[in-house]
Amino acid sequence: MKQLLNGAGYLAYLWAAGQFCKKHLAASKKKDWLFVMLSMSVYLVLNRIATLYPDGYILVVTVNHLLFTGLVLLFFQEGWEKKILAAAMLMTVMAVGVNFFEAFLSCFALFFKYTVKMVSEPFLCEWEGGGVRGVSQCLAAGSVYWLSKHVQTLFCGRRGKWYALLAVPLFIILTVMDVAAWGAGCGIMVRSGGSMGLYYDQMFSHAGFLLLSLLLSFAAGVYVFGMNRIYLEQEKSGRYRLQNTVYQMITEQYQQSERLRHDMKNHIVALSALFQNKEWEKMGDYLKKMADSGMDAGGDLTGNKAVDALLYQKRKRAEETDIDWECDVQMPKGCISEFDLCVLFGNLLDNALEACQRMQCREYRFIHIQAKTVKKCFLLEVKNSMNQAETYTDGFTIKENPWEHGIGMMNIGDVVHGYDGVIQLQAENGIFAISILMPLPDAAYDSKTAV
Repeated sequence: MKQLLNGAGYLAYLWAAGQFCKKHLAASKKKDWLFVMLSMSVYLVLNRIATLYPDGYILVVTVNHLLFTGLVLLFFQEGWEKKILAAAMLMTVMAVGVNFFEAFLSCFALFFKYTVKMVSEPFLCEWEGGGVRGVSQCLAAGSVYWLSKHVQTLFCGRRGKWYALLAVPLFIILTVMDVAAWGAGCGIMVRSGGSMGLYYDQMFSHAGFLLLSLLLSFAAGVYVFGMNRIYLEQEKSGRYRLQNTVYQMITEQYQQSERLRHDMKNHIVALSALFQNKEWEKMGDYLKKMADSGMDAGGDLTGNKAVDALLYQKRKRAEETDIDWECDVQMPKGCISEFDLCVLFGNLLDNALEACQRMQCREYRFIHIQAKTVKKCFLLEVKNSMNQAETYTDGFTIKENPWEHGIGMMNIGDVVHGYDGVIQLQAENGIFAISILMPLPDAAYDSKTAV
C-alpha cells in the first residue's frame, strides 16, 4: 500500500514536471509520455533497490537525480544549460516541497491522534506514512504547476552561462535537503531530551524539517527570482539608454529637415535657374542632395515633431518590406513627454514590424495605427498581422532576437503605468492588437492637432 501511494504521488509529480518542461523547453508531443514512463520506471527500480539496501540511500538518490537530469536533456529541446536549470528547479521543488508538506501533515496527524484519539505515544503506521508521502508528492506537483506560470521571463533570452550559474545554488540546496532526509532515515532527529516522550520527539523532528524546508525554499526563491529581477532591470536600463540615443538621433534628423525647409525659398530659386538653363544633370544632383539631407521627412503630421520623425522612419521600413501601412494619429500637446512617446511608439511599431516580417506571405502583412483623445484620455491602438502559429503570453512572443524577449513590453508598461494608464492585449486569428489608454490633464483637451 505504501509503495502504491508513493508511486501515485510521484507519477503526479512527473506529469507536472513534463508539462513544465514542455512549456519552457518545447518538447515534442510524441515524447511527453515516454519521458514520464521512463522516469517512472527509473523511480520504481531505484526505490526497490533502496528498500533492499537502505544503507545506500544517498547513492540511490544521487543516481535518481542524475538519470532524471539525463532524461530532461534527452527528451526536451533548447540549450543544455537551460535544461540543466529546469531539471535543478524541478528536483529542488520536489525535494523541498515533499519534505515540507510531509512534515506539516505528519505534525497534524500526530497532533490529531494525541489530542482527539487520546493516544499517549502516537506514531504513523506504514499505510498512514505512505498516504502522507503520496499526498505530499501531489502537493509538490501542484507547486511545480504553479511555478510553471511564474517563470516565463526566467526561460526567455538568457545566455547559456547564466542558466548554468543559476542552477548551481539549486543543486546545493537539493544536496542539503537529501542529506537531511538521509539523516532522518538513519534516526538522526531533533529530540526533546528524552524526558518528554516519543510524541514530542516526533513533533520536534518534523518541526525541524518544516523549518529547514521553509528556509531552503525561501533561499531558493530569493536567489532565483532576485537574479532574474536584476537581469531584467539591467536589460531595461540598457534598452532605455538605447532608446534615448535613438530619440536624440531622430531629433537631430528633424532639426536638419527643419533647417532645409527654412531655406526652401533659396532652393526654389536655385532650381528655377537650373531649369531655365536646362541643366538637367545638375538639377537632378541638386534634388538628390536635398532628399539625402532629409527633405522627404514631411511636415507636421501628428502635432509632435519627435513622433512625426519616428513614424516616418517606421513607415519607410514597412514600405521596404511590403507591409500595408495605415496611420491616423491625433496627438494632444504637452501632456506626455516626447521621450515617453518615443518609447511607446518605438516599441509598439518595432514589435509590429518584426511580427509582419516573420510572415512568409507578404500580401497579408499590415500595420494599422490609431491615436486620439477619447473622454479625457489618450487612446493609442496598434494592430498588425502575425503568423497563425505564433502565440502571445504575458508579454512574450516568438522573436528573431531572443535577448529582447519581453523587454519592449516591460518598457511600454513602465511608461503607461507612470501615467496611471492601462493596457489591453489580444491575439487571435492571425491579428495582434494592443490598446493603451492614459488619462490626460485638463490642459490637454483643447490643444490637439489632427492628421
